[in-house]
Amino acid sequence: MNKLSLTALVSQQLDLARTASSGRSAHTVYGGHEHSLRQTLIALDAGQRLGEHENPGEATVHVLHGRVRLSAGDDSWDGSAGDLLIVPETRHDLEAVEAAVVLLTVALDRSPR
Repeated sequence: MNKLSLTALVSQQLDLARTASSGRSAHTVYGGHEHSLRQTLIALDAGQRLGEHENPGEATVHVLHGRVRLSAGDDSWDGSAGDLLIVPETRHDLEAVEAAVVLLTVALDRSPR
């Protein structure tokens, strides 16, 4: 069994995002291409966004620090520390209203089609 301190990772990734030219940083804490479940800590400096992208599979965004806005078309949902946002099944965008860190959890469908 492995144990991680999300509190320590939040601080570390936020520092990295603030000094990165992109204003963001990410670290996979569990999973990867060989797993169906993937959890990634994403830090965004204030005003930064991921940019509109496709839904990667069933996904949630758990806000660990700061405030974010998840948008899909004309709909948007605001989240602050402690909130869990369900990622819509359509193209969407995530913006840091203020410096923020989220835990993105994605369950990929690995069944044969």
